[in-house]
Amino acid sequence: MSTHNYSTHETSPSAPNGHQTAPRRSKWVFVGFAALVLLILAVEHRIHLIAWLPWIILAACPLMHLFMHGKHGGHGGHGDGPKTGGGK
Repeated sequence: MSTHNYSTHETSPSAPNGHQTAPRRSKWVFVGFAALVLLILAVEHRIHLIAWLPWIILAACPLMHLFMHGKHGGHGGHGDGPKTGGGK
């Protein structure tokens, strides 16, 4: 009969939050593979991409406006510096 507690043994390195981390090399392999796939798709389907290009540009304008205005505090935050106690 074994009374050894196996819960304290680590089988692989883990991050501080307890999740296992992938090696750096495998992340670069995935990024390279994804870039290659995107390049092949762009080359093979460029006719379709060119046909959709005006619509993509038109859709990008409102999407950027919607998602990027939250970064600087809305429309009232342009050019407003910190208030000083000058009393004017």
